[in-house]
Amino acid sequence: MALVRTDPFRELDRLAQQFWGLSNGSRSLAMPMDAYRKEDVFLIQFDLPGIDVDSIDLTVEDNVLTVKADRPALPMNEGVERLVSERVYGTFTRQVFLGDNLDTEHITADYEQGVLILSIPVAAHAKPRRIPVTSRGEKEQLSA
Repeated sequence: MALVRTDPFRELDRLAQQFWGLSNGSRSLAMPMDAYRKEDVFLIQFDLPGIDVDSIDLTVEDNVLTVKADRPALPMNEGVERLVSERVYGTFTRQVFLGDNLDTEHITADYEQGVLILSIPVAAHAKPRRIPVTSRGEKEQLSA
């Protein structure tokens, strides 16, 4: 039997938000994310359906990537009564620590079909590199 923890106020909060467009304002809305590495590029995908590309703000400071995006609530015209409002509106925010092995100076971002795709190259100093081995052609013998 599974233990289910309930919050008696969750349904009340949901109803208040549904009918009056209220939110508790205590937290930013998160966005789902996938991250993976493909060869020498680190890729991050954020789901942001219905977001206007002009509202997306990307910043990097001290290797912390911050993604912010806004989805404003649709205004209700006079005589229109909102019956159900399950879509989430407001400011979406996500921060990701990038680490020192990524080249944060060369991040590129594309937004297609509601998905923000960031490409971050692996820094040159973090890439595996070959070290040449040289020989002088002479063999030295060690003596004790």
